[in-house]
Amino acid sequence: MSVNEAYVDAPPEAVYDVLADAHSYGHWVVGSSRTRRADDDWPRPGSEFHHTQGAFGIGLPDSTQVVSAERPRTLVLEARIRPFAVNKVEFRLLPSGRGTNVVMVEYPTGGLARLAPGRLVDAGLWLRNVESLRRLRELAENGQRS
Repeated sequence: MSVNEAYVDAPPEAVYDVLADAHSYGHWVVGSSRTRRADDDWPRPGSEFHHTQGAFGIGLPDSTQVVSAERPRTLVLEARIRPFAVNKVEFRLLPSGRGTNVVMVEYPTGGLARLAPGRLVDAGLWLRNVESLRRLRELAENGQRS
């Protein structure tokens, strides 16, 4: 399990706005190149968006589905990059002063990643999510959406 935390100098609602924009994921999730299509009711539980994982528009098509959502405090996703990984990703948005402490918890629940040594997978996820949270912070602090 990878647990990352970052402080965002914006209220939880602003951070959640970025998470609630399915087309923003290609801008802040490391490894995601674009969102091809999203359900109109994203991020309602059960809704999903279809994305491409990879670089330069070349990659694997798959989808991410909302497991649960409580605006503006939590969003739990099932992110799929099959056959490599099916990951549970949880965002907890905790008010902190005039900003938000974002806690991102991610772990594999399926795919080939479940067969790899846990420490290796956790370290890779942790490194990727340091950069992903930096990008998320930048979007939320600047009020940018796709």
